[in-house]
Amino acid sequence: QVQLLESGGGLVQAGESLRLSCAASGTFFAINDMGWYRQAPGKQRELVASITRRGTTNYADSVKGRFTISRDNAKNTVFLQMNSLKPEDTAVYYCNAYARRAYWGQGTQVTVSS
Repeated sequence: QVQLLESGGGLVQAGESLRLSCAASGTFFAINDMGWYRQAPGKQRELVASITRRGTTNYADSVKGRFTISRDNAKNTVFLQMNSLKPEDTAVYYCNAYARRAYWGQGTQVTVSS
């Protein structure tokens, strides 16, 4: 079992930055892919960014050049640095990790005011 604890959400103005963190704990052999998804009100959950254990990254087109995903395998932690935030980035952000199956965090709210 894997438990994911997210932190770092909040309320910011457009153009500002936030850094999300997600730490995995529990009993597992290894965590493979990790990532961040988001869900805005009335919309489906969508992939924001993902990273393999070896560090290969993938981004949604809407965040390329503004967001950076990284991870610390020794600490089983994934980060999402979000720069130049826009109001359309407002959503609940969920951490995701795959260790034989997918696990999800509880979510952290990110609100960007114009």
